[in-house]
Amino acid sequence: VKDMPEMTVAYIRHIGPYSGDDKLFGMLFGKLMGWAGPRGLIRFPETKIMAVYHDNPDITEEDKLRTSVCLTVPNDTKVDGEVGKMVIPAGKYAVAFFEIDVTQYGAAWDAVFAGWLPQSGYKCVDGYCYENYLNDPANHPEGKHLVEICIPVQPN
Repeated sequence: VKDMPEMTVAYIRHIGPYSGDDKLFGMLFGKLMGWAGPRGLIRFPETKIMAVYHDNPDITEEDKLRTSVCLTVPNDTKVDGEVGKMVIPAGKYAVAFFEIDVTQYGAAWDAVFAGWLPQSGYKCVDGYCYENYLNDPANHPEGKHLVEICIPVQPN
């Protein structure tokens, strides 16, 4: 469990099914990077790339699921068109690190919510659950994704 800072992010939102759809995420991130690059907003290593999940897929109908692909931006960044801006609040987050392939994201989320959380002494609270992407899988020797799953928590 870590104290995470407030982050302002630019995003492109998708509504509908997304589980295991690598092409969808590639297209969404491609659009976001295509918007951010010419504006000088991609500044690694300080720029963070993430996906925010607004709904619980166990509760929300698949065609209504909302996810936002994001990158951190300065607070005063102007957005337009399909690019929006939001703030991910600072707070206590459970942060779980995984080295996985594209087919293992569901199992990773299950490991956090069904495995760690029930016995942790913490509970999930309202807020944004997100994945923080730490690498480009194309540059990993095994094509693995290095990712942190972050969920807002408080003590039980």
